[in-house]
Amino acid sequence: MKVVHSPLHARHDGGKELHRGELVPCFEMPARADFILQALVREGFEVSEPRPFALESLPRVHDAGFIEFLRTAHAEWRAIGKGGFMLPGGFPARGMRQDRIPSGINGRMGYYAFDAGTPIVEGTWDAALAAAHCALTAAARVAEGERSAYALCRPPGHHAGQATYGGYCFLNNAALAAQYLRDCGKARVAVLDVDYHHGNGTQDIFWERSDVLFVSIHGTPETEYPYFLGYADERGVGAGEGYTRNFPLPRGTSWAEYSTALDAALDTLAGFSPDALVVSLGVDTYEGDPISAFKLATHHFPLMGERLAALKVPTVFVQEGGYAVQDLGVNVAGVLKGFLAKI
Repeated sequence: MKVVHSPLHARHDGGKELHRGELVPCFEMPARADFILQALVREGFEVSEPRPFALESLPRVHDAGFIEFLRTAHAEWRAIGKGGFMLPGGFPARGMRQDRIPSGINGRMGYYAFDAGTPIVEGTWDAALAAAHCALTAAARVAEGERSAYALCRPPGHHAGQATYGGYCFLNNAALAAQYLRDCGKARVAVLDVDYHHGNGTQDIFWERSDVLFVSIHGTPETEYPYFLGYADERGVGAGEGYTRNFPLPRGTSWAEYSTALDAALDTLAGFSPDALVVSLGVDTYEGDPISAFKLATHHFPLMGERLAALKVPTVFVQEGGYAVQDLGVNVAGVLKGFLAKI
């Protein structure tokens, strides 16, 4: 399995986030990708940089105005005399208009963001675009016949919707990979999200579609971010009805309970008979993660990889969350090695 990674990820660095009511240093930091890369190199994985892709690939899943906002936001911030990191101060909540996009940068920031935990800095666009290219490159390799590929994406992407950013995510790397596979002729593509936090952005993007199945196992939104999506009764609408499946689990979930949900999710995937699979690989289900509350141990991640391999579907792994930084690489490597051991 080849690894796709860009050093440009490090350009997204610095700032603070609002986490559960407190302003704290960002949990999503460059060291995350560095530890993963080091672990994979130790295990002998081949690493290469992403291919270039035209900007026109992004509107396949994202709104054009949203893309332009991300591309120019920090320059506009500097143009009004500000610097450092950007966080929104207001959102179009219930009772407020959502049909008008403010012209000022502060208003547009709140219009497109859905939290105050995702700062934009000067290098954010470069890093987010490079992460998207990593995912697209991994998808291209699988479309060209490779059995699997892994995109070491940073920043992550699964919280980014058609026209929203948040949850440390700006461009939805997994959705871009899935759409690329569709555009290459894969008639049925599935996305399995195993991050601790629900992939609300991916669900949003494919909510009305039957050609891409979205399945997520995650912490219950009753208590866990992003709070307002990820319930079991969310199943898509219109042509997409039945093509979204959520498996929310309570805080403190152990491997035994998680394994049962994983089996149910894999049964759902098998019933769809996908031509390709994209895995949103968050390893913040780990028992030592500082912002999550499942109880998976390091030795459980290879078991997850083995279960995924049993589907016998060409697979693109796209990195999402995981914030126990020093254990992150070992856990990611565990999933990939478990997968490779069974294909």
